[in-house]
Amino acid sequence: MSDQGGLFARIDVAADPPRIEVPRLYNAALEFIDRNVVEGHGKQIALIDDDGCYTYRELCQRVNQAGHVLRAAGAGMEQRVLLCLDGGIDFASLFWGAIKIGAVPVPVNPLLTQDDYAGLINDSRPRVLVAHPEQISHFKSTLFQQPLPCRLLTVDTSRCGAGELARLMATAPVELKAAATTADDTAFWLYTSGSTGSPKAVVHLHRSLIQTAVLCGQNVLGIGPSDRVFSAAKMFFAYGLGNSMSFPFAVGATSIVSAHRPTAENVLAVIDEHRPTVFCGVPTLYHNLLNIVGVEEAELLATLRLYVSAGEPLPESIGQRWQALSGCEVIDGLGTTEMLQTFLSNRPGQVRYGTTGVVVPGYQIKVVNSMGTAVAPGEVGELMVAGPSAGAGYWNRRAQSIRTFVGPWTRTGDQYFVGSDHAYRYCGRSDDMLKVGGIWVSPYELESLLIRHPLVAECAVVGQPDAGGLIKPKAFVVLKDSALAGDGAVETLQCFAREHLAPYKYPRWVEFLDELPRTATGKVRRYRLREQLGL
Repeated sequence: MSDQGGLFARIDVAADPPRIEVPRLYNAALEFIDRNVVEGHGKQIALIDDDGCYTYRELCQRVNQAGHVLRAAGAGMEQRVLLCLDGGIDFASLFWGAIKIGAVPVPVNPLLTQDDYAGLINDSRPRVLVAHPEQISHFKSTLFQQPLPCRLLTVDTSRCGAGELARLMATAPVELKAAATTADDTAFWLYTSGSTGSPKAVVHLHRSLIQTAVLCGQNVLGIGPSDRVFSAAKMFFAYGLGNSMSFPFAVGATSIVSAHRPTAENVLAVIDEHRPTVFCGVPTLYHNLLNIVGVEEAELLATLRLYVSAGEPLPESIGQRWQALSGCEVIDGLGTTEMLQTFLSNRPGQVRYGTTGVVVPGYQIKVVNSMGTAVAPGEVGELMVAGPSAGAGYWNRRAQSIRTFVGPWTRTGDQYFVGSDHAYRYCGRSDDMLKVGGIWVSPYELESLLIRHPLVAECAVVGQPDAGGLIKPKAFVVLKDSALAGDGAVETLQCFAREHLAPYKYPRWVEFLDELPRTATGKVRRYRLREQLGL
């Protein structure tokens, strides 16, 4: 049990589940940044990015300077600060600096379109926007139309040189008193990935980050002070935010981040240079790595102690191949932006590939039918979760908040069933399930089968009406060798599906694509595929 003057959470990791008592007056920046300095970890490396490494003391000073800069730029208590940045020291300093002064950081993807940013700016109404200099043209016209003034700050880039932020921080004080926030004040927003439509901002509280860091980061993944955590998922996503900041910073560990695109080649280069102990990726990236790794790279990958996967279900074949290659398990889990981090997960030493594992202690799970009634084990229904990291709702989306946040429970929109081994198995999104001949069909089941075929690199399944208007499965497939696309490949894949699945589940149509439409987190945009079919 630890307690520091009532400023920090009281944490008992020996309890089952771990007990976390967050004081009423509480600021998350003190918990994750200042606490490391107060407890003597100031010289420990907190963050390694493409430009250098920073101790916890240096990070704390930069956070304080960023807080002063944001306040002077017009960000006050509860006012939004839009961070259009890749992960790195600037992102970390601004995110925690905003939280420390009681403002609300809103991280967004720096690779969106001008129309995307217009929607986000109009929705969030920021008082400060921080971005790369080359992005200014994306924002200016929208900012001029805002009813409230918004200050635009730029950061350093290799192409454009020093930005305004560096100049302002250089003269800012290195000490900063935290705002008198409470545990239930808004700390930050995270936008959903938009895999099913326009993004929604989930409002998260000061008390939430420490819950995920202890319940999942420490109790499930075993992250400790000696770990070096490298996340391919960026900090502007819930998965990346936890992997890169709250998980390591909660225990004084080291975070490794890179602004480069998380291609298989770039990921291997970072692992080779910085030697992480824990890597967090998405299934698509593990699949891409498997396609390029040779003997030398396999030896490098065997030096890590733990691999983590989330963002989309990990196919059983990819998990098995990765463990055979690296000698390390891949810990697959499920989290949502609404719940901030993982609440359903496999455990080290207890991995069941093809499942999402068991409930993370501290959370509750139930599977319900369309009436909200719990179904029997083995029956498919919508997964609902209750736990201490749930968002307070969607910003300015009252009707959608009421549908998703139901008392203590949060609807995930994911279809699952729980087996006799208490492990949960994914069946697809609620709006992706297909009723074929009066029987529910999981697109994920067909996708998991097709990806095992040696011709297939990746695939996605949606429903398409046949000539009689009845829904049947259609597979969109990316081949490993596009030259093989044709009627022969279609017949081969259809026969493969018939051999391994019930007759009504095979794809009536197969269409070959160069790539699948994906969100920035790697999730397939199925609605784009349905749009191609005119649905």
